[in-house]
Amino acid sequence: MPRRNPRTLLDRLRTPGRLSGFLKSASICVLIAGLLSPLAGTSATAQTSATAAAAAANDYCGGQCSDILPPGENGNATLAQVLLNQAFGTQPDHAEDQLGPYANLAKGYPSLTNSTINTFFNDASFGVPSDQVASTLSPAGRTDVTIVRDKKTGVPHITGTTRYGTEFGAGYAAAQDRLWLMDVFRHVGRGQLTGFAGGAASNQGLEQQFWRNAPYSEADLQAQIDNAVAANGARGQQALADANAYIAGINAYIDASDSGRYFPGEYVLTGHKDSITNAGTIDHFKLTDLVALASVIGALFGSGGGGEVNNAISLLAAQQQYGVTKGTEVWESFRERNDPEAVLTVHNGESFPYATKPADPQGEALPDAGSVSTEPLVYDATGTGASQSATAASAAATANALTSAKRGMSNALVVSGKYTASGHPVAVFGPQTGYFAPQLLMLQEIQGPGISARGASFAGLSMYVELGRGQDYSWSATTSGQDIIDTYTVELCQDDYHYLYHGTCTAMDKIEQKNSWTPTTADGTAAGSYTMRVWRTKYGPVEYRATVGGKKVAYTTLRSSYMHEADSIIGFQMLNDPDYVKSPQTFQSAVQHINYTFNWFYADSSHTAYYNSGDNPVRASGVDAEFPVWAQAAYEWRNWNPTTNTADYTPPSAHPNSIDQDYYISWNNKQAKDYTTAPWGDGSVHRGNLLEDRVKKLVAAGGVTRASLVKAMADASLTDLRAEDVLPDLLKVINSSTVTDSTAAAAVTKLQTWLTAGGKRTETSAGSKKYADADAIRILDAWWPLLAKGIFEPGLGTALYTDLQANLPVDESPSAAHGPTGSHAGSSFQYGWWSYVDKDVRAVLGENVQGPLAAKYCGGGSLSACRDILISTLKTASGKTAAQVYPGDSLCSAGDQWCADSIVQRTLGGIKHYNISWQNRPTFQQVVEYTSHR
Repeated sequence: MPRRNPRTLLDRLRTPGRLSGFLKSASICVLIAGLLSPLAGTSATAQTSATAAAAAANDYCGGQCSDILPPGENGNATLAQVLLNQAFGTQPDHAEDQLGPYANLAKGYPSLTNSTINTFFNDASFGVPSDQVASTLSPAGRTDVTIVRDKKTGVPHITGTTRYGTEFGAGYAAAQDRLWLMDVFRHVGRGQLTGFAGGAASNQGLEQQFWRNAPYSEADLQAQIDNAVAANGARGQQALADANAYIAGINAYIDASDSGRYFPGEYVLTGHKDSITNAGTIDHFKLTDLVALASVIGALFGSGGGGEVNNAISLLAAQQQYGVTKGTEVWESFRERNDPEAVLTVHNGESFPYATKPADPQGEALPDAGSVSTEPLVYDATGTGASQSATAASAAATANALTSAKRGMSNALVVSGKYTASGHPVAVFGPQTGYFAPQLLMLQEIQGPGISARGASFAGLSMYVELGRGQDYSWSATTSGQDIIDTYTVELCQDDYHYLYHGTCTAMDKIEQKNSWTPTTADGTAAGSYTMRVWRTKYGPVEYRATVGGKKVAYTTLRSSYMHEADSIIGFQMLNDPDYVKSPQTFQSAVQHINYTFNWFYADSSHTAYYNSGDNPVRASGVDAEFPVWAQAAYEWRNWNPTTNTADYTPPSAHPNSIDQDYYISWNNKQAKDYTTAPWGDGSVHRGNLLEDRVKKLVAAGGVTRASLVKAMADASLTDLRAEDVLPDLLKVINSSTVTDSTAAAAVTKLQTWLTAGGKRTETSAGSKKYADADAIRILDAWWPLLAKGIFEPGLGTALYTDLQANLPVDESPSAAHGPTGSHAGSSFQYGWWSYVDKDVRAVLGENVQGPLAAKYCGGGSLSACRDILISTLKTASGKTAAQVYPGDSLCSAGDQWCADSIVQRTLGGIKHYNISWQNRPTFQQVVEYTSHR
């Protein structure tokens, strides 16, 4: 069955043919002409020399800071612009001008030099030269802030003379560039997307995925603000004032665009505004909306953990297959909690024990075999809320919400000045947040009292720069994934909605969100409705039901950042404060205030640094974080307060951290020795190896430059991990004797030729939309799932082989629609069985394997039998046509290999963009090398 690319929000507007009838005729031109008159514009005026001089004086990067964020800064479009885009493909100004340079690096990087970096990136210097000013705006007539936009990219450069004015300007600029997107995601965070944007099955799935884990009431959202402010003294009060000013700026733009009729056209297409009379409203933002937005971003990228029930199910399957002792050994070998061959970010041998396996586990509450059922979320569904596609979307949302295989994404390459040509550190880093139109992130520069930064922020949370640069330092993050989510087992009493809390039968809280929708121009999904219902305990929301020893129980998830979505604002405030961050030590101190699970990286003109953030709970002695434990006082987090969901957390010194290591790499790999992360797959082969191998060679040679580090990143971004790190050993097994089968021999020749050429998925020439070594790529894509099954299923048994895939998917190639990131998403090779295959095949070959699997699986350990399996599955794979391997979807015809891999800016609004050739790299990316320091 053909893959279906997820159709989110206004994805139905991808072609004019999907517009409703009145927009298909020639009258579209008349309608557009009538709508063009309200388009708002500002005149270009010279930026004051004082402002330009101040920005330049505080910029210590010497023109060597660059950044990029496709597709473009402008994420708002009026109705006229949406219609023009859908009918004729025209783009609003600055909606797509960063997509080309970003895409072109894939073929342009081999000849890259320092002087040509900004062919593929933007100049990220502070300020705007006077001859590059496109417009200057004093928002809402204020005299204490200006928003200057540059000609090349349209990025807002916000300069304020008062703190309030600065943040007001940041809010106004955010609304100018991302109002519709901000509105979408505040509704996602509140579980109200379908009623706002339409009842498409993908919208149902999106709101369900996030609301299941963060079912906050309005009172819950407000309490998080109050608690964050109260706990942080003067900085908390400043954060509250900043947020209020930011909200005021957003709302000022809403009012101005409404009265001027240049608000985003999606409000008309979704039925919130009338294009003729201007009737309808765009609701003002409020502080609690920011918390709802933060909960979505935190859940997507900064909440490691979960998956304990799936772990228990696969452990039980292993014990059923092998017996308790051997089954546990097999399970642990696949879990790879602390694999000695794993690539590390802190690679100097320093140990940071966390969530390690206890010698004598206490309090485990494993379910009775076959008793686990997922807690329903959707009730009383009607119409399209009860359709087959809605049910499928709901099931996928549940799986995504409950897995430990969270979206990792993002990478970092940082080299100490000791190994660079200039003697100054060089960094290439950024978050890999997927590809959307408009983008989730937005660029900005903010200069005002106590704030001096440029970079990217999530739309609607851009009162501070979240990833970017200060006056003489830059910082970035990758998702870390250490475990801050535990599963507790509450014993039921009285009925299914009461549980024992410290010996008292206690009622669960029922939290509900009722949603309904009707067809709109943007989303023609027929009417429907449902109620989302979560049962909440003191130990968090109920996620599963089961029996343990015959007793009825509920499994709940408790996350340390639950009810604390607003807390991280203090860390971001510090990162933007030039009077706070002045050194690697003060940088580390700032990010210690961020409670989400991230790896943070820093570079200035002399130093580099790393710190792993997150509120890591101190668990009771003997508790194994991998499995559910009883909800009893003895097994709770140390000094846990259920009212505030606070506890003791591991001290900063216990978090992986480092200053001035020779180099750092991160691609969501293991942070340090003995530091266990929640997702599976930190073994001998990880996509982090692609960076580690390249950067290590650069450092060994010395003289690293910005260009050479970008080249290393770009080269890794086009490389098939399976080809570079596993295929050589697979071919070694096959070639252990002469290959006599002609089909297999031809396939081996193609694979070897591709491997010799570098194992990359790259076009024959820029724009060809055809891969070099296309046959070899097709063969490996078809072969991998077949060889994994052929190697492991006979020994593991079908049940255990299947259950382990719930812990770690077998594959995540660029075209895969089954991986955690879906298809057309760029990010690839994070989750897969490459380490298992690598270790097993090396063991069969008789090579040294540190941290081996508990048994030899390929051919039962026989080299000849293993070879037979590989050749048999290779022949099957070789016979699969391109149309079978790449079956097509709503964007790509069957058999179009390049298109199947290609990156698509997923439409979250009415503007669509062209797809680009696959790259596995950050969405927002910085290239920095500071020349001096304050």
